[in-house]
Amino acid sequence: MTGNETPRVGRREFLKTASAGTAGLVLASAGAAQGTGANSKLQLGIIGCGGRGAWIGNLFQQHSNTKVVALHDYFEDQVLSAAQRLDVQAECTYTGIDGYKELVAREDVDAVAIISPPYFHPDQVVAALAAGKHVYLAKPIAVDVPGCKAIVDAANAAQGTLSTLVDFQTRNNEFFREAAKRVHEGQIGEPVCGQTFYHTGRLNLKAQPGTEVARVRNWVFDKALSGDIIVEQNIHVLDVANWFLEAHPVEAQGTGGRKARTDVGDCWDHFIVTYRYPNDVLMDFSSTQFNVGFDDLCTRVFGKEGTVESHYGGDVFIKDRKGGWPGGATSTIYQDGAINNIKDFCASIETGEYLNNSQESANSTLTSILGRMAAYEGRPVTWDEMMERAERLDANLILPENGPTTPRQI
Repeated sequence: MTGNETPRVGRREFLKTASAGTAGLVLASAGAAQGTGANSKLQLGIIGCGGRGAWIGNLFQQHSNTKVVALHDYFEDQVLSAAQRLDVQAECTYTGIDGYKELVAREDVDAVAIISPPYFHPDQVVAALAAGKHVYLAKPIAVDVPGCKAIVDAANAAQGTLSTLVDFQTRNNEFFREAAKRVHEGQIGEPVCGQTFYHTGRLNLKAQPGTEVARVRNWVFDKALSGDIIVEQNIHVLDVANWFLEAHPVEAQGTGGRKARTDVGDCWDHFIVTYRYPNDVLMDFSSTQFNVGFDDLCTRVFGKEGTVESHYGGDVFIKDRKGGWPGGATSTIYQDGAINNIKDFCASIETGEYLNNSQESANSTLTSILGRMAAYEGRPVTWDEMMERAERLDANLILPENGPTTPRQI
């Protein structure tokens, strides 16, 4: 290939390590992991070195017995910045489309934190688990049904030998956990209906739009790379709805559009969806990503005997006929929830009591995908139809060979 050629990259060609299933998956011995010794550090590789990737690596090093030893990102500037921040040697950094394959093949890497755009998660998770690496994964786990299935299959094949932990901060917050426990014990009575919403201001550009490289820089605004805002962002509150109701929806119908944020990408900037859960429990969902003057993430369930209300970054409490439960504030949940998950992830590797929350994380990702499908198509879509259709998103990226070394311009 000459330097002037720009290959067209689809998912199957993009990361050839992935497969739709995991038949024949061969796992390396997790028992030989260097980080399991009493006096040694867990050695971590990071795939995806943008702002959150480097931040997560820093939390690992600050709050657990971990050393970041290898890094991968498509962009060289992001890898070099993270390497400087995390004290990683230049020869342990990898760039380009397939650089993650070299990272997971390293014998000195015990675990990987995958903080890349969700479009790439299935391929990278499957490769990491096949190489015998524990996986700490950012939400959402994927952008489509086949991606969710691939990750669950790979994690289940590694069950009992490797940890696969998806980083939902709410699931590891004391007040969210206590609220869920009380709802499951019947404090609010039988759930009847509820509402959940995710209303925020817009996200910032990472590059001036107009090129394929900029498209990857600005992946949060791209439907295929992010799954749209209902999947990449709004999953937080939809996950809590599933958690409180101990189920996933059976049907969704919705609408939405793109009116306020039209300068970059193709993601919608608002959704309104009605989810129907088992026992005809209806959840009213809405989201925006352009607001000025209002910012709140909330899941509220109305039961026959009371109401649970939970705000990501705000108060969580229950009101009922007997006085309720005062709960508490979750103002530091974004960092504290991640720290708690990191500690649990590392403890599971040290003790051999391996974690795997891939199925519940897949259910929450699929709940978001169901809402997206219903809104895009403007009609009711059932869970069974979504799973049977198993539509795959293809980013159809056309990336130049020099993409990894192209300076950021904004």
